Amino acid sequence: MVSSASDKRPLALTARIEKAGRLSATVISADKNAGSGIIAAFAKNGQKLAETVYAFPADKLRTTATFDLPTELRNHIARLEIQGRKSAGAVHLLDARSRWNRIGLIAGTSQEKAQPLLSPLYYINRALAPFAELISSNDPNLGVALTTLLKQSPSVLILSDIGKLGGAAQAKLKDWTSSGGVLVRFAGPRLEKGGDDLLPVPLRFGGRTLGGALSWSTPQTMAGFDDDSPFAGLIVSPEVTINRQVLADPSMLTGATRIWARLKDGTPLVTAKKQDDGWLVLFHVTANSDWSNLPLSGLFVEMLRRLNTLSTVSLAFGGTDDEGSSANPEFTNDVQDLLPPYKSLSGFGELGAPPSSARAISARNFNRTKPGIEHPPGFYGPPSATRALNLIGPKTKLIKLDPNMPGVETAIYEIENATPLKAYALMTALALLFADIAAVLLLQSGTRLWRRSPSHAVILMAMIGNIAFMAGTSPVSAQQNSLDREFAARAALNTHLAYVLTGINDIDRTSRLGLQGLSRVLARRTAVEPTDPIGVNIETDELAFFPLLYWPVVDGAESLDEEILSKVDAYMKKGGMIIFDTRDYQSAIPTVDGSPSGRSKTLQRLIGGLDIPRIEPVPENHVLTKSFYLLTSFPGRWDGGELWVEARSKSTGGGTSGSGGTDGVSSILITSNDFAAAWALDERNAPLFPVVPGGELQREWAYRVGVNIVMYALTGNYKADQVHVPALLERLGQ
Repeated sequence: MVSSASDKRPLALTARIEKAGRLSATVISADKNAGSGIIAAFAKNGQKLAETVYAFPADKLRTTATFDLPTELRNHIARLEIQGRKSAGAVHLLDARSRWNRIGLIAGTSQEKAQPLLSPLYYINRALAPFAELISSNDPNLGVALTTLLKQSPSVLILSDIGKLGGAAQAKLKDWTSSGGVLVRFAGPRLEKGGDDLLPVPLRFGGRTLGGALSWSTPQTMAGFDDDSPFAGLIVSPEVTINRQVLADPSMLTGATRIWARLKDGTPLVTAKKQDDGWLVLFHVTANSDWSNLPLSGLFVEMLRRLNTLSTVSLAFGGTDDEGSSANPEFTNDVQDLLPPYKSLSGFGELGAPPSSARAISARNFNRTKPGIEHPPGFYGPPSATRALNLIGPKTKLIKLDPNMPGVETAIYEIENATPLKAYALMTALALLFADIAAVLLLQSGTRLWRRSPSHAVILMAMIGNIAFMAGTSPVSAQQNSLDREFAARAALNTHLAYVLTGINDIDRTSRLGLQGLSRVLARRTAVEPTDPIGVNIETDELAFFPLLYWPVVDGAESLDEEILSKVDAYMKKGGMIIFDTRDYQSAIPTVDGSPSGRSKTLQRLIGGLDIPRIEPVPENHVLTKSFYLLTSFPGRWDGGELWVEARSKSTGGGTSGSGGTDGVSSILITSNDFAAAWALDERNAPLFPVVPGGELQREWAYRVGVNIVMYALTGNYKADQVHVPALLERLGQ
């Protein structure tokens, strides 16, 4: 069993659609008190659309967070993931089945006059209300009702017992279906007299009655669905019977007409026809229980849900997916019952090409398929109509392995690093070369080597000593190189805020938790998503990986030697920023030479040898006061000390500092307000230290100060440009 040394508890994610179309995400943990985090929602093109915070209640293994988004934005979500968790279990994929469409309803009879259970729309409402947003119009004028509904951009339009449509109404519906809408019509007495051009097949005059005193036939049951039907895989109950229907004219059935459902005797029950990018669908029975008991069955619900996914009319994005192809699945007789793998999730939760071991999944068995080696989680089917297979389901439980099980060995993953063998191989080859030379010398001189060829003896002893020296020193050097590469890889792959290790546990812990809390705020409020902060040994670690370095000043800290000073000076001159925090606001008052005091002796020992320009308190209109939030002060745990930056030269103006080659960013910030203590949060997302004197309001301002500092370090002085002045004046209310 391999565990992680990063103390990150394993988490899993699943999602579902709840009432009113809200997207609900459930986070699952194997340990209690798993803390809190962020769930982000992404579109197909990778754009982040929204995020929400989750928090585990005490002693609970599950927690739920919801995304309250407009339907237009909600339908564009294709992927949810737990931020900071790189695993397939922390990702949930969404396909067309999870879209929350807007469906328009129009009936041929007045809703007010019809009995509820006899209403032509009653069963449609009951079937679709949990899965879509239903809109309707009570205007008796069909043209006005259509205009009202089409203005609300429905994805599906359902007409119940409406016979012939007028010319204007027919033209509107034809344009709408051609652009990707799905028009679903239910039969009724009006359609028995014939139809119009917006039917998938011409109808015979009069209907067909099955059973009754005047008929020799008996009520018919439904046949199984064909593989090329969108209803394929649904189970047909023998209790569903049809008593009456409208008949398609068999002489007019062409290859353009699809039969998606039949009776046992082969008579079409549901027909469809492609209308450019949309569909025309006809149920040859009524939407209520007058002609059949189909609307009373669960099969009716599932059939309507399948039709709900056919539409390419997008509520906000023009009807195509991000790859430019229609999201509408083409149901043709050439479509097979297999959905090939399109994109697969790797173990790190990244979508990519499916592995060679991936196999296609039967469309009939897709909902019952469990992810595995042959069916990895990801998207299956054609690019225009993919279906999502997720690793985590609603009933999934995370169970910790028992480390005391027989035969189980526990190891920490990060400690078990790969050992580079290149140095050892080169040493072995060199040693063998020297051994070969020594053997040749011995064979040539025999026992006379020491007596007649003293120079050969000296060479031989030197080679033996060199081999011994390399054998004794190279492993240590290789190990150090391995550690350096590990640190470089960890620091370079993601954005990290860094802090200087002081060797004092309490101070280092506060710095780590403070930058961790600030990182959470940045990920929640800005486009910056830093991962866990890194503690830096100022003497041995490379600083170039970090845009920002937080340096708590400790009483009695020794001065830095010349080599370290040069290293820090080079970091600052190449664009790095260091925040020196003396944490003693009560004594940090300006001195005569324009520098802060307080822990002045310690601070002077640290930065006295650095080549830095004159510093000054943050002036009015400095970029730091407007890089993200508008600020007038810079509080931390304390509110009273100044924030010092490089003094701006007269030629720069506009609030920029005089830092050359660093985009106007001050390479040094000095404060006494103890920023890290104000930012620090515990595992339950609760503050660790009180803030004085402003309480939690002051803490919020401290977070805003941190956000401004990070944005200032990353984006430079662009907010000093004149183009931002109108927006800033508007925010200031001027």
